[in-house]
Amino acid sequence: MIDVVLLIARLLFVALLYLFLFAIMRTGIGLVRGQRKKEHTWNLSVEKGPKELRGVSIAVHGPVIVGRSPGADIVIGAGFVSGRHARFQLMGQNLFVEDLGSTNGTYVNGRLITEPTALRNKDVVTIGDVAIRVRYL
Repeated sequence: MIDVVLLIARLLFVALLYLFLFAIMRTGIGLVRGQRKKEHTWNLSVEKGPKELRGVSIAVHGPVIVGRSPGADIVIGAGFVSGRHARFQLMGQNLFVEDLGSTNGTYVNGRLITEPTALRNKDVVTIGDVAIRVRYL
């Protein structure tokens, strides 16, 4: 009698294990297919500046460097913009902008920043004569 109970318990355990693994695989496949599209992302859009930059839009997934250097993510070819002028950085769900020691400074909504500053939806970051609108989509 005890052998039958142990056999049924083993079969039940194996069935539950397979159901658990199936649920994990289904969740993983759903994530790969993009079921989590409802998550919000930060987006940077150049609204004012040189013609070649106007309309440029970048989704922020990691640090975004703005400057005159060809290695920057957003390159502004103006003499009053430093090589590595500013950095946009995600910290959790928040987006921060930091001036990287530029000569002419970085402005958020017209105010000069001196330390990493948290951004809100629709804030405008000004670097030289380029205005970058920040959006949380």
